[in-house]
Parts: sequence; C-alpha cells; structure tokens
Amino acid sequence: MKADGQDLDKPADYKPTDDRPAADARAHPAQPDTRSFPSRVWAVIARVERAINPNYPGLIVAWIFFLWAVSPSLLPRTWLFEGLVCGISAAIGYGVGCVLAWAFEKWVQPRLPDSAEGLAKLWNPSETTRAVGKVVILVGTIVGAALVLARSARWQRDLETLMGMEPTTTSSYLRAELLAAATLALVIAAYRVVRWLIRLIVRLLNIDWHIPRGLAYPGAVVVVAVLAVLLFQGVLAKAFFATANSAFSLRNGTTSESVIQPQLPERSGSPQSLAGWDTLGSEGRWFVATAPTAERIAQVTGKPAREPIRVYAGLDSAKEPEDIAALVVRELDRTRAFDRKVLVVVTTTGTGWVDSTTASSIEYMYGGDSAIAATQYSYLPSVLSFLSDREKATESGRLVIRAVHERWAQLPPEHRPKLLVYGESLGSQGSEGAFSGLDDIRSMVDGVLWVGPPNSNRIWSQIEQRRDVGTPEILPIYADGLIVRFAATAPDLARPARQWTDPRVVYLQHASDPIVWWSPDLLFTQPDWLKEPRGADVSKSIRWWPIVTFWQISADLANAQGVPSGHGHRYGDLVLDGWVAVAQPADWNPGLDAAVRKALDEDITWEYAHK
Repeated sequence: MKADGQDLDKPADYKPTDDRPAADARAHPAQPDTRSFPSRVWAVIARVERAINPNYPGLIVAWIFFLWAVSPSLLPRTWLFEGLVCGISAAIGYGVGCVLAWAFEKWVQPRLPDSAEGLAKLWNPSETTRAVGKVVILVGTIVGAALVLARSARWQRDLETLMGMEPTTTSSYLRAELLAAATLALVIAAYRVVRWLIRLIVRLLNIDWHIPRGLAYPGAVVVVAVLAVLLFQGVLAKAFFATANSAFSLRNGTTSESVIQPQLPERSGSPQSLAGWDTLGSEGRWFVATAPTAERIAQVTGKPAREPIRVYAGLDSAKEPEDIAALVVRELDRTRAFDRKVLVVVTTTGTGWVDSTTASSIEYMYGGDSAIAATQYSYLPSVLSFLSDREKATESGRLVIRAVHERWAQLPPEHRPKLLVYGESLGSQGSEGAFSGLDDIRSMVDGVLWVGPPNSNRIWSQIEQRRDVGTPEILPIYADGLIVRFAATAPDLARPARQWTDPRVVYLQHASDPIVWWSPDLLFTQPDWLKEPRGADVSKSIRWWPIVTFWQISADLANAQGVPSGHGHRYGDLVLDGWVAVAQPADWNPGLDAAVRKALDEDITWEYAHK
C-alpha cells in the first residue's frame, strides 16, 4: 500500500464500458448492462474512491485520533462541538499518518534487509489483497465511527447527570459523524490546494528559472509557508479583529431598555458625574444603573443602609489608559468613596462586564457602605480579548489599581477604607498584573478575590507549581494556607484548618472550568489534574491524549458558561462565600447570610429577564 493513496482495484469480473457517445445512436444502440449487481456496486465504490483518492495509512491514524476525540472532556458537548472536535482531531491524525507512510517508503523500506522481505510484501500486497483492505478500512471507519459515537453519547449523559442537566439522546448525537467527516474533508482539500500550489512554484523555479529541483522544492515550501504566515497572522488576523472590534464597538453604543440613567450622585454617568453617561459603554451603563438602592439593601438586611457607590470609566470616557485611571480616582474623590468602609477595584472582562452577583454581594454585606470602581479596556468579548489584547487587560489593571492605591495610601491609616481587589477570568489576569507577587499584594491591599483564573495567570501558576506536596492541582494548598486558599465549594475555604492571616487571597476554581485548565501545554504534556484523582463534577473516564485533549478543552471554552451554576465557569453565589472569607464584616451572621443569598437569586433572575 503506497502512502499517497491508490485507486481501488477492480474485481476480476468487472468489464469497463465505453462512455463516449456513439456517432450514430441508431447504428449503435445502447447495450444493456450485463454486469452483476456486486460488480456495479464495486464500480461505484471505485469511482468514489478515485475521486477522493484517500491515503489509507492516514485514514488508519485518523481513526485512532477520532477514537481519542470522542472520549469525555470537562463539559458536556453538543453534537455540533463533538463533530468539530472529532473532525479536527481526525484531520491531524490523517496528516500524521501520511507523514509516517511517506517516511517509511522513503527511508525505511529501501533499507530493509533480505530477512524483512515479508514485511516489504505486507507493505506492497497483491492487487486483490489491496482492494479488500481498502474496502475494510473505508467501511470499518464509517461503521466504527457510529459505534463509538453511541458510546460517547453515554459519556455525555453521565456528565450531564453529574451537572444536573437534561441528558442527550444517542440518535441526535450520531449527527456528529457527518460533521466530523465534512470537517476532515475540508482540511484535506485545503492541504491538497497547498500541495498543488507548492508543485506549481516548483515547476516555475525548475523550468522557467532553471533552479535545480533539489533546491526548488524546499524553496517553494518556504515561499508558501511565509505567505501563509503573512496571510493568517497579518492580513486575515488583523482584518478579523478589526471587523470584530468595529462590530462590538457598535454594540458598545447600545443600552438595554431596562436601563435608565442614574440620578444619584453616587453613580458614574449621573448628571453630577465626571464620566458622561454616553461614554460608559453598554456594560458600564448596566453596571451603574442596576446597583441595589439603599432602600432595597435595608429591606434585605433589616438594617439602615447607605446608597452604594459605583464608579465606572469606559473606553470613550478618556483618551488614554492613564487618563482613564486618573478619571476613576477623581470619581472616587467626587463621590467620597474613600470615606466608606470598603472600596473594591474590579478589573473587568473584555467588553467591560462586571458580574452583578459579585458587586451586589459586597453591597449587601456592608449595608451599602461600599464603593466599587471598574473600567473598560476593550470592545471585544473576553475570549477575543484573550487572543488579541491580553496586554490591555494587564495594563488597565495595573494603572487603575496603582492609581487608586496611591490615593488611598495618602489617607491616615485609621481613616482608610478596606481596599479589596477583584477579577474574574481575563479580569483576574489583568488585576494580577498590578502585583509582582504575594509580598506586593500584602503590602498594597487588604484582600483579593480572583475567580476562574486562566491557566496563563503568572501569580496563579507560580503558586500552583509550588503547592504543598501531596495536594492536588485542582484544589492545592500553598504554604499551609497561611495567605492563599483555593476553593470550588464553600467548605473548601476552611482547608486547611489552620491560621489564615490577613490580608487574605482567594482563588475560586471549579475542576470542570475549561478557562482554568486550558493551556497550549495540553498539546504534548499531560497535566497534573489529569494524573491525579478527578474533581467531583469531572468524568472519571476522561483521559489525556496528545494533541486531541487540547482541542477538546478548546471546544469546552465556548460552552464554559452553558452549564448550571456550580460547574464550568458558573460560580454563582460562591463569590459571596469568597467575599465572606476575604473581608467578613463584624455583624455577619447566618441569618444575614441566608437573606443575602435569597436577594442575590432574585436579582440574577431579574437580570436574566431584562438584560
């Protein structure tokens, strides 16, 4: 069997026909097809096989990669994502198989000793054996794919049961095979276009420019590779992000019908504010307009309350990032935020989004005697911001936190509010950028809450790598929990049962959150979290496979929020537990805790209905 694919051999009783039109249909009437039914079927298969010209070693390795890809991942996958993941994985496997077959024919087979003659014959079998083998591979891959997808549907149902979701059906999941086949075919077609282009350039260099073929071929490969890099990383990437930025900047100008401009001076965007209402962006306007009022807070807590302060600066509120940070400080001064009990600096995600539960939790906990400051650094959603301008998130977090800290440090210690820092997802990476390490955190702020941190977070990665021996990566213990603690549930915050000094740092991370565990290292390195016992909401059947696991977790990123609270990237009121651990007010008690949780549920239900 040759590595570049061969035509399917014809059976002995196959009789070719002349398909050319007769010069005179009356003189040469059409002859009936006297071939047997199996021969006609074989002819159709041969015609299809010649059209697609598959590489059979490539198909075998693609099948292995497909088997790996259907295994469970962190989150349940719809048939659409399953098809894409399996198709991309199979395409990678197909390429690996083609390379292995080519290498065997070029370097191994010619050097086989006479004693390995049987192996050489196995690689170049008879025509009949070759034909039968091709049919077995083609039919086996199609039928086998359906069988393993049925098993995969069971794995998905197990995951959905763990997360309290509606189980998927096997029949609907089988559609993934068609999508995987289409994805594989598309990738192979793209490769063949590139191969044709390389051969065209080789002929140009060899025939027209008289460059020896030994130099023309690598030269053509270099030319095509450079063009591809320039096209995808230059023209296409820039065009994509420019288009996305333009599209989302239009969305940034929209305002929900449920949002009206605040009139209270404690809010940015109000008539008294230094940051104009129209400059805050869509997420900023939602943030400042939907804060719980003093009346609402008093109703929930049963105690007198103050109007909470919410300060926000959008991309259009000032020209430069430094100006935005300075504007935030001026807004904090204008609203007298430094006179409150607690001041929280939030580094937002992508479009400037602030989690409502996070903000409201602090405001209910402190009876409105609070101030929250946030800024926008991008028009793009968090995923696109992560790919294109992570530096903006880090720069924004560093500038704003440093500016607020500088103003805060000017106050007498006895008159300073408790200074806290918060970031979720890419926002946690942004606010981490304001600190050089734990010592810097302890000297600057009174507490930190980081939720769903990306795997590329610098401080998070350092702590994970230096975790106490014997503690798992999904819930590590660092330095006996003296400063930093990790939690997936509220009881985890009590691990270990030893002293926890102030200021405290908390990371909330679910074992099933792909944003936490996604990393390019997954391509070729098995992470510790897949060597150690799995998390409570992670399938026990999940395994690491080279390359494939990377694509599986990458697909999970798109569905990180599409699962119930308590799983994936949905942290719900666990952020309240995080705030209580970091900055519990003196009058906090179980009754108040229950009342606040009920209020948070009501608020989030209203938000889902109106945003």
